[in-house]
This record gives sequence, structure tokens and C-alpha cells, in this order.
Amino acid sequence: MTARSRTAGRQRPQRHLPLQVLLGFLVVYFLIPFWWVFVNSSKDAPGLFSGSNTLWFADQVDYFGNLERLFTYDGGIYGRWILNSTLYAFAGGIGATILAVMAGYGFAKYRFAGRRFSFSVLLGALMVPATALVIPTFMMFSGLGLTNTIWAVILPSLLNPFGVYLMHVYARDAVPDEILDAARADGAGELRTFVRVALPLMRPAVVTVLLLSAVASWNNYFLPLAMLSDNRLFPVTVGLGLWQGIASANNSGSTSLWSLIILGALVSVIPLVIAFFTLQRHWRGGLSLGGLR
Repeated sequence: MTARSRTAGRQRPQRHLPLQVLLGFLVVYFLIPFWWVFVNSSKDAPGLFSGSNTLWFADQVDYFGNLERLFTYDGGIYGRWILNSTLYAFAGGIGATILAVMAGYGFAKYRFAGRRFSFSVLLGALMVPATALVIPTFMMFSGLGLTNTIWAVILPSLLNPFGVYLMHVYARDAVPDEILDAARADGAGELRTFVRVALPLMRPAVVTVLLLSAVASWNNYFLPLAMLSDNRLFPVTVGLGLWQGIASANNSGSTSLWSLIILGALVSVIPLVIAFFTLQRHWRGGLSLGGLR
């Protein structure tokens, strides 16, 4: 090894040092809120308001006792909220992914009348904030008599313009027209060509859209807040907001509610963390493959 190569080897890490420091700062910045929730969910009401260090555990750590109170409070309504969120995320995520895959593939591989105009409308929909559509959606579902039902949350979640756009871009580059033409020449119909040829090539993008759609449905707050009035149909986001309103008003034993709210927020994050780490390999693979193409 020459002196020049040894010098370059010593200088290379130093060149990336500012970037590494910045990334380390961002990691700490984003982990502090999660650490705060994890620590304070172990405290009871006196431990929360004792004025002790909020970033460290109290003398008494009682996760299991807090979990028992969380799932038994008000007849175990929190467990129902978790199940509701699971239903909304599963149905909304699966349905939005199916529609996005079919629509994106259709825009990418078929030529039909109004294709450019329809795709322009889709791109325009990406610019509209989802909250701006809640009131018109509520008026429409109210006219159909579907408010305060699970369909008022599931059906709007099926529309994912960003998912359609992502699938369009991915299918356009990841599925060669030559392979589709070869499958058609072998006698395969359009449905079989899509299922047996195109869909396996689009799997990384499908998993990505599924993850993003499910997370968006799980974290949805404003839509179910406007659509639902029965607290038994609330997702966990709206349910915790209801508890926070009760605790802030200092009614119905609200002092003890704060520990349940913090622990409930921690528990509600766990399914998202599990889903992310389970699908992370496919998600990263899809993004890197799309970047290479």
C-alpha cells in the first residue's frame, strides 16, 4: 500500500464526519419522544405529576398493572378500539393496495381514451390535502345514510392517489413490454398475464403501497372523528383523543387517565413497528430496485 492510498484511507472517514454527526443528531431527536412515552407509560398518576425526571423511570415501575388498568377501564373499551383500528387498517390497506395495483398497471401498460386526462386528474388529487375532503365526504356519506358505520371509514381509505402513482411509475419500468407480449403470444389472457407475469415483478412496490396504506389507515384521525359518533366504533387514535379531552377537563377521575393515555399510545405504536420490521426487506428492496432502474 502506497503512502498516498494510506492518506486517502485516513481522510475518507473525516470527510463524512459532519454527515454522521447530523444523522446521529436526527436519530436522537426522533427517538426522544418514543423514549419519553416508553418511560412514562411505566408510571402511575403520582409518578407522572411528582416533578421527577420525565426521561427516566420512577422508583416504582408498573407496566403490568398499567396494562391491566388500560384493558379493563370502561369495560375494556381500549381493546375494542385496537380491534377497530386493526379492521380499518387491514381492510383499507388491502383494498387500497388492490385498487392502486390495478389502476397503476392499467395506466402504465394500456392505451385507452382519456388516459392522459385521467392521469392528470390523478396527479391533481395528489395536491389536495386529505383533510380538505373530509367535509364533502361526510356530506356525501350522510346523504347515503352511511355515517356512524365502519364503511364511513373503510370506503374513503380505499382511494390512494399516491399509491396509484407509485404503482404506475414502478410498473412502467419494472415490467418490460416484451415479457407481456411474449406471454400473450403464448396464449395467456390479460388476467393471467397480469397475475402470473406482471404481479411477481411488481411485488416490492405492492408491499410498499400496502405498508403505506395500512399505516395511513391506522393513523387516520380526522376522518373517523367526523364520521363516527359511537365510541364503540372509534379507532384507537380517536379513542385516545376522547380520553385526552376527558382528562383535560378534569372529569371522571381524569388524573389516572393520563397514565392510561400514555401507555395506550405506546401500545398503539407496537403493531406499526412490527409491520414495518416485517416488511422492511421488501420495502427497501422495492425502493432500491426502483432507484436502479
